[in-house]
Amino acid sequence: MSLFSKKETVKLDVKGMHCEKCVGRVTEALQGVDGVTAVTVSLEENAATVEGHGLETDALVAAVKAAGFEA
Repeated sequence: MSLFSKKETVKLDVKGMHCEKCVGRVTEALQGVDGVTAVTVSLEENAATVEGHGLETDALVAAVKAAGFEA
C-alpha cells in the first residue's frame, strides 16, 4: 500500500442488524480488514460506510458475513 494512494470510500448495504450490539460487531469486523482507516455503521440506514486505501469489496463483504450478517 502506498502512502500516497487515493483514499477510497465504499458503502455497503447490511442486512440482519437489529440493535447497537449488531452495529458494534459489524464495525469491529470491518475495522479488521486491510486498508480500512474508518468505519461508520448506521442501524437506521442498514448500511456501513468504509474509508481506506486499497479496499477490496470482496474482503469487506466477507468480513460482514463472518460477523453473521449479509452485505
